[in-house]
Amino acid sequence: MADLAAIKQRQQATWSSGDFAAVATGFTIVGELLCEAVDLRPGWRVLDVATGSGNTALAAARRFCEVTGVDYVPALLERGRERAAAERLSVELREGDAEAIPFGDGSFDAVLSTFGTMFAPDQGQVARELLRVCRPGGIIGMANWTPGGLAGQIFRVTARHVPPPPGLEPPVTWGTEARLRELFGDAIRALHVTPRIATFRYRSPEDWLEFFRSYYGPTLKAFEALDTTGQEALAHDLLELMRRHNRSGGEELIAPSEYLEVVATTA
Repeated sequence: MADLAAIKQRQQATWSSGDFAAVATGFTIVGELLCEAVDLRPGWRVLDVATGSGNTALAAARRFCEVTGVDYVPALLERGRERAAAERLSVELREGDAEAIPFGDGSFDAVLSTFGTMFAPDQGQVARELLRVCRPGGIIGMANWTPGGLAGQIFRVTARHVPPPPGLEPPVTWGTEARLRELFGDAIRALHVTPRIATFRYRSPEDWLEFFRSYYGPTLKAFEALDTTGQEALAHDLLELMRRHNRSGGEELIAPSEYLEVVATTA
C-alpha cells in the first residue's frame, strides 16, 4: 500500500518549489473556457479546488459569482490575492486540501478544478470531497490533462527517468471518461466531456525546457533527483518530445496539448 500521507507531503513540497504561478499564467484561457462550459450564473457560490494562483477562481469572479479558492501552497494563494486585488475582484483564497475540503456538505452551487485535483494521491477521496461540498443538482467542472495529450506524454517521459511512487493511479486517468464515471459513480446524473486543446507557446523547445526546469515544480524536482548524466538524458528526451509536437515550422515552439473539459451534474 502506498503511504499517501508521505506522498502528499512530498507533493506539497514539489508544488511549493519553483513558481507555478508563472507556468499557470500561460493557461489562463482554460479557466475562462471552463467557466463558460459550466455556464456559471451571477450570484452562484463557487469553489475552485487546488486553485494555485487563482486562474479559474478569478474567471468565476469575473462572472459575478461568490468565489472561494483553496490550495495547500500558501505562496500560490498570495499570488492569487495579488491578482484579485489588481483586478478589483472579490475572491476568498484560503489554505485547504483537496482530500479534506474545509467546508460543509452542499456548500457550493459549482465546484471547479483546473489541472489541480487530478494530482492528489487519493483519487477516490478527492472525488468524494468534490461531490460532498457540491449541492444536489449542482455542477462539478474540471479541466484534466489526458493520457495521450502532450502534457500526459511529458509526465510519462519524466516518469521513465524518475519513477513515481508505486501504487498510485496516474493523474492523467482523470482525463478519461471511464475513470470519471468510476470515480463519481451514481452520485452524478449527467456527465459531459469535451476534448480541448491548450497550446504551449515558447520561443523555442530549449526555452520551454529552461522555463519548466526553473518554474514548474515537478520538472524542477525531477532534474534535482538526477545526477548530471541523468539530467542530460531527461533533457534530451523532453526536447525530442517537444520537437515532435512542434507545429510552428520554425525555431519557436507551438505545441498543442489535449485536455478533457468535464461538466458533471450531481444527483
